[in-house]
Amino acid sequence: MAKSAPDRAHPALALRAARIKQGLTLRALAARIGMPFSTLSKLENGKMEMTYDKLLRLAQGLGVDIGTLVSSPGPEAEPPPAGGRRSVSRAGRSPGATSDVHAHQYPAADLLGKLMVPIIIEVRARSVAEMGGMVRHSGEEYLYVLSGAMELHTDLYAPLRLEAGNSVYFDSGMSHVYVRVSEETCRVLSVCAGPGIQRLAQSAAKAWKLSPATDEETV
Repeated sequence: MAKSAPDRAHPALALRAARIKQGLTLRALAARIGMPFSTLSKLENGKMEMTYDKLLRLAQGLGVDIGTLVSSPGPEAEPPPAGGRRSVSRAGRSPGATSDVHAHQYPAADLLGKLMVPIIIEVRARSVAEMGGMVRHSGEEYLYVLSGAMELHTDLYAPLRLEAGNSVYFDSGMSHVYVRVSEETCRVLSVCAGPGIQRLAQSAAKAWKLSPATDEETV
């Protein structure tokens, strides 16, 4: 039986390609991002789950668009034709990813090929340093603050304070990061559009195990 073609969109392959392109050894990259060598080796060899938190640290350490770590470049797939599809997400039941610096929920995670990717984020980090630096991905982003207050830090503008009810639309190819400035919980709705974030979302089911579940109602 012929072997199937390798999955060129696998984050492990993209990680190895990005590291080699910069002339970095595994140990050098591990030291740069403060990650154990054994952990980085397992990630690059596809033996450990590539969570969002790890993808973020790797993208920051390599100084690359986070989208490049979840898919090799190439023509974007055309969105599916209109067919009346929809996905209903019940409160608190969307798949997600959590770390010390943020908690993400992914409504409509079961729909692939979306033109937009909605993410509900609890912003926990108090500084850019705590987040490990900024991140970027091709496309555009709309951010609406649901509760609390935060600052949007970018590499082109002074920090922008946003409180509940405030919103901003910006170019997400600009390096950026969210920082919490309120004592109360800060939750935001981020709606991202563009090839980089679409590749990230499409890799979710495989890389983060955010596979469709009964919590999402797709009809």
